[in-house]
Amino acid sequence: MQLFHRMISDITGIPEKQIERTLKLLEEGSTIPFISRYRKEVTGGLDEVQIETVQTQYEKLSEIAKRKETIVSTINEQGKMTPELQKRIDDTWDGTALEDLYLPYKPKRRTRAEAARQKGLEPLAVILMLQREPNPEGRAASYVKGEVKDVEEALKGAKDIIAEQVSEDEQARNTLRNAFSRQAILTAKVVKGKEEEAIKYRDYFDFSEPLKRCTSHRLLAIRRAETEGLLKANISPNDDECIERLERRFVRGNGSCSHHVADAVQDAYKRLLKPSIETEFAAQSKMQADEEAIRVFVQNLRQLLLAPPLRQKRVMGIDPGFRTGCKVVCLDAQGNLLHNENIYPHPPVNKEKDATSKLQKMIEAYRIEAISVGNGTASRETEDFLKKQTFKQAIQIFIVSEQGASIYSASKIARDEFPEYDVTVRGAVSIARRLIDPLAELVKIDPKSIGVGQYQHDVDQNKLKKSLDQTVESCVNLVGVNLNTASSHLLTYISGLGPQLAQNIVNYRAEHGAFHSRKELMEVPRMGAKAFEQCAGFLRIPQADNPLDNTAVHPESYYIVKRMAEDLKCSIMELISNKELRLKIKPENYLSATVGMPTLKDILQELDKPGRDPRGPIQFFEFDKNVRTINDLCEGMELPGIVGNITNFGAFVDIGIKENGLIHLSQLTDRYISDPNEVVHIHQQIRVRVLSIDMERKRIALKRIEE
Repeated sequence: MQLFHRMISDITGIPEKQIERTLKLLEEGSTIPFISRYRKEVTGGLDEVQIETVQTQYEKLSEIAKRKETIVSTINEQGKMTPELQKRIDDTWDGTALEDLYLPYKPKRRTRAEAARQKGLEPLAVILMLQREPNPEGRAASYVKGEVKDVEEALKGAKDIIAEQVSEDEQARNTLRNAFSRQAILTAKVVKGKEEEAIKYRDYFDFSEPLKRCTSHRLLAIRRAETEGLLKANISPNDDECIERLERRFVRGNGSCSHHVADAVQDAYKRLLKPSIETEFAAQSKMQADEEAIRVFVQNLRQLLLAPPLRQKRVMGIDPGFRTGCKVVCLDAQGNLLHNENIYPHPPVNKEKDATSKLQKMIEAYRIEAISVGNGTASRETEDFLKKQTFKQAIQIFIVSEQGASIYSASKIARDEFPEYDVTVRGAVSIARRLIDPLAELVKIDPKSIGVGQYQHDVDQNKLKKSLDQTVESCVNLVGVNLNTASSHLLTYISGLGPQLAQNIVNYRAEHGAFHSRKELMEVPRMGAKAFEQCAGFLRIPQADNPLDNTAVHPESYYIVKRMAEDLKCSIMELISNKELRLKIKPENYLSATVGMPTLKDILQELDKPGRDPRGPIQFFEFDKNVRTINDLCEGMELPGIVGNITNFGAFVDIGIKENGLIHLSQLTDRYISDPNEVVHIHQQIRVRVLSIDMERKRIALKRIEE
């Protein structure tokens, strides 16, 4: 264990003591959000990213340790373990190097070399490798017996054995890896006859680039096209140079044996070594591309989930459409469905007057304060129709992304929430709720369906799911949730809760009414002390009996706030509402063996803005009224837009038409940047200039106009 602490410290730069304490907390069942928020004194103030890195590195080392046990056991069973080999295995913590050590002892299926050994040709292979025999053909003749029919077959079998030995040689493999890492070229060519089917990949029809310079999105695009049978790709270094390097290691002199060994080395390279190392580098480059794509996706998802909410207002949600009409729903401030119906203000039905009348009645009857319109088909036309209306009170109209709304509406979560309504109603409700609280609504949808990220279906799905789940958990706990209104799905992501406990909370709430204090959570079935410790600080109860129950102050620290109030001879509520009183607090007076300055600073910050939402205020936005389709665009036009997706090569921008425009990385700003997130973020409102329009491929190139 101490070895792991030291190794993780070397990798991360975090002191060993902090790593040891952090791993102990994780082992005891504490979650990353809880540790980073409420155990700063223990970890030395490590943030979520650092804690996750420590956990990931520990898991990797643990996996290697398990693999070592298997390898040692297998070699011992063969009776081939030596003290030197045991030491090398013990000292090796690189997965690739470990597998190289194991390769000569790894049980194999029947290979050409193994078949040659069974024919008794291993001694001949040893003779050839020594490269001293002046007449190898003559020596080979003595091995012509049994299954070996002639000298040629004997020599061929011996060379098969040598080829396998060369391919399993640790130094040979590292020589080839070095060549691949320095000079490997990734090439791709379109499969003959598939040119038309592969048109979207035409940039890669005759592609060649050094592997080390190939970006994540290009590599993933090529691999996807290869999987679809549209492109053929390979990774290769300079073959002649690689063979020459291997021959320098294995071939000595210029005798007859040396020529046979040279043949075996070439065979080893082409048949065994090169395919093996190419597979290794293909997997390694794919893994790196996956990690980059997942990093981009996680960044985008975090920004999307932390988008500003309208918060608790009575909202009308509209899922727009032409022929099928617009599905309209009315929700109360808590997001509960009050009413739904269809209106048909657009062609071909054209019941605009009837739609106006229905709309006015719904707005008055349900005291609607804002309208949320999905950004799909008929979105702009519906927005125009709404803006022509005259309402008795000021009502803001927002266009929201409806990505994933159809996925949600057909899901079990939606069916459980609205069993008596069809998918159209559920979809419109989702559109409305995304305006009230994007986080609470979007957690119900598989992140891969939300429309951010790149090549998310092509990356390692287990790694992607783990990263996205951690991101959702981080965002939910950062914001906190209202214990009395949160859905079971939202509660699932709260630290210490899972699906069962979350559902138990909802069931308890339905049976006993609203929670009046965090203490009541202990009455929920299966809520133990550990789960309560992990979740309580992230759950909020507005109008609770104890005002601290609506803050991020953990119940374990309530006694500190109580002492502060007693020292100032006031109530806790007075302490929260009176800034002058809070300024009199001297945090050093409340230090103890378990409570340090980080916790005290967090408490004072929370008392200053109790229950603060880290998400900013929502901003109003309007698209250009004159742009409805790609045909309305022309080069040089300047438009308002909203950043909808960010990749490592640029940002996609919604400019109010069906097709999103792309601002390439080089067009985001006049200075050099390596990451679009340096200058833009999801949902950011920006102005852009149209650089070019490719009508055939429906692609729009944009430039960001810097303010």
